Amino acid sequence: MHRFKENRKDDIWLVDFYAPWCGHCKKLEPIWNEVGLEMKSIGSPVKVGKMDATSYSSIASEFGVRGYPTIKLLKGDLAYNYRGPRTKDDIIEFAHRVSGALIRPLPSQQMFEHVQKRHRVFFVYIGGESPLKEKYIDAASELIVYTYFFSASEEVVPEYVTLKEMPAVLVFKDETYFVYDEYEDGDLSSWINRERFQNYLTMDGFLLYELGDTGKLVAIAVIDEKNTSVEHTRLKSIIQEVARDYRDQFHRDFQFGHMDGNDYINTLLMDELKVPTVVVLNTSNQQYFLLDRQIKNAEDMVQFINNVLDGTVDAQGGDSILQRLKRIVFDAKSTIVSIFKSSPLMGCFLFGLPLGVISIMCYGIYTADTDGGYIEERYEVSKSETESPEPVEESKEKQEPRSGDSLVPAVQEPKDVLEKKKD
Repeated sequence: MHRFKENRKDDIWLVDFYAPWCGHCKKLEPIWNEVGLEMKSIGSPVKVGKMDATSYSSIASEFGVRGYPTIKLLKGDLAYNYRGPRTKDDIIEFAHRVSGALIRPLPSQQMFEHVQKRHRVFFVYIGGESPLKEKYIDAASELIVYTYFFSASEEVVPEYVTLKEMPAVLVFKDETYFVYDEYEDGDLSSWINRERFQNYLTMDGFLLYELGDTGKLVAIAVIDEKNTSVEHTRLKSIIQEVARDYRDQFHRDFQFGHMDGNDYINTLLMDELKVPTVVVLNTSNQQYFLLDRQIKNAEDMVQFINNVLDGTVDAQGGDSILQRLKRIVFDAKSTIVSIFKSSPLMGCFLFGLPLGVISIMCYGIYTADTDGGYIEERYEVSKSETESPEPVEESKEKQEPRSGDSLVPAVQEPKDVLEKKKD
């Protein structure tokens, strides 16, 4: 480990920071071994290793490791955090992209065509030295973990590309391209972050989390992919048609896709959506919009999307305090239900044992209070019994018979007789 600390800046390292007790780390281990073998077999300059972050906590904290597993590519003084899917191909692609040049030159049309076939989304700076290029380099240094950045001359780009002014930044995706406009698109880094996704995607929890940084609304067809009925396939094809034919109209504001099943979306929305349906998510503030009409074709979907944009469709959810409290209750309920479903005995042990202990404690406190009161009351009674005879006897001696009182003489007279006989 001392050797790693001394020499790491001389090499490029792809490191898995793990904890021995971490379940996700154990799941990643066989994939990580495959990554190491393939990187070595292809002669990659990237060295693959792993580090127990609990044993070398000082090194882990130096690189900002806060969870496990954490995958980082260490290149000189820089450390790039991997945030993609934990698959062999995605991790290797990340290592190739980040370990290479920050801005890759495209010297010929043949090279441009090669890149276009290989990458679904990539960015190109066209032109010479300029302030825009400096912004492009800054954006690339931050976002190279997600996508590729190239530079080219105007002669290299395809003939179908038309540029109103130079220099320019373009994104190529979905068999077309979009040109960055500083006045309409704002900050260059923010625009790149929004445009680094294809227009239509197969959605999952990880993608929805990533899309939260884009500020775009996400229109999703929630379907059952195993169901081949007309209703399921129709909604999916309508969303695809809108994404393709209305991309110029909506690509700045919308992301499109479909999701298989409603389990994740129900958990996200704390709602029960019937499949198939369409939901529009605002991932930046947790709001969502449900269909308020029947969707028969792309025109109906376009009208619904426009109504979402103009505010005539009611928004649900959000990130208010009430919604946050609802989320806490929902998550707690979901956790309890999932535990009982997966392991009823474990659920009974986890929740039954504390309830049993609390019940015994409450019973003990209650019975202790009751017994104490009884003893105290009994003590008072016994005390009154021991102290009362003498005063009562004295009072009886001093008490004079009253006329008309038939009960007192009947009791007192035999006692007087007995006293006289003793004398």
